[in-house]
Amino acid sequence: MINESPKSITDVVGIQVGHAHDAEALTGCTVVLAPPGTVGSVDVRGGGPGTRETDLLNPLMSVNEVHAIALCGGSAMGLAAASGVATWLHERGIGYHVGVAHVPLVPAAVIFDLLLGRADRWADATMGYAACSNATTDAIAEGCVGVGMGATVGKILGAATATKSGVGTWSEHLFDGTIIGALAVCNAFGDVLDERGQILAGAREPTHGGFADARKVMRSTRGYQFFHRRRAMRMPSNADDQDAGLQHTTLGVVATNAQLNKMQANRVAQIAQDALPRSIWPVHTPLDGDTVFVLATGQHDAPEVTMLGSIAADVLQQAIRRCVTQAVSMGGLPAIRDLPTGT
Repeated sequence: MINESPKSITDVVGIQVGHAHDAEALTGCTVVLAPPGTVGSVDVRGGGPGTRETDLLNPLMSVNEVHAIALCGGSAMGLAAASGVATWLHERGIGYHVGVAHVPLVPAAVIFDLLLGRADRWADATMGYAACSNATTDAIAEGCVGVGMGATVGKILGAATATKSGVGTWSEHLFDGTIIGALAVCNAFGDVLDERGQILAGAREPTHGGFADARKVMRSTRGYQFFHRRRAMRMPSNADDQDAGLQHTTLGVVATNAQLNKMQANRVAQIAQDALPRSIWPVHTPLDGDTVFVLATGQHDAPEVTMLGSIAADVLQQAIRRCVTQAVSMGGLPAIRDLPTGT
């Protein structure tokens, strides 16, 4: 089952989103296509990011425009999908004009999903190209689709007791005509929390299947044992242990019709990162590659940056929670819709 949100990042005029995935390998790619003149920036907080062309989005760098953002499965190998996105754009004459050609600028970030499905296939250039071909301005599919195919959350007790996650989106229309939309894929090490701070999805107890609560586990001997075991897994003799490859990331794209310069877009990205600690615990750890992109299409006079960024954080929170509420059970892991009530 693939759901479509009544509120979507594609509510921002000109923003298109496309998914492509490998249903057997449980990996995929989601592409956000931006209209001409879009300004982009990024904020990277996680200790283990896998990214491409994010330095370009630094406010100190000279080029302002961005043509697409690619969110990819397959860990570092999945960055190859961005090349397919660039090819698709180049064929249509979209890119930064350098006199003799148009060079598409496609920042990208990846999640680690190799423990679910197959580890010998990942997002590639063909998949990135296909995601562009599938792009739409309509309401977009959520849950286990695109880059969300292999996403999971709650891995403090290991990959086998995680909960299935996916892609989520949300948007908000402000009174002055400003539109803020967000898209996220949540593949977090930590648990996902609801508005009250209660566990929405996360690590499950191996014995009874209820949520273990990473906050409690971290304060117990089990938390110590997990990190002690993880250090030991760095040895080659343990390379075949299923938990040895644990890597985690939440990726977000915030889009707005507001007119922002690169410095302002960067500040919005920083403020929007507040969505992650409000909805995930723990977060921004050395185990995560948490990254938030911002795209400003410039079609509307911008409200004050503090206002814009703060509301963007709220919108991104909702998108993150929808990553788990819209997911379905897959790859031997349950989604929260299939867990007993009160878990």
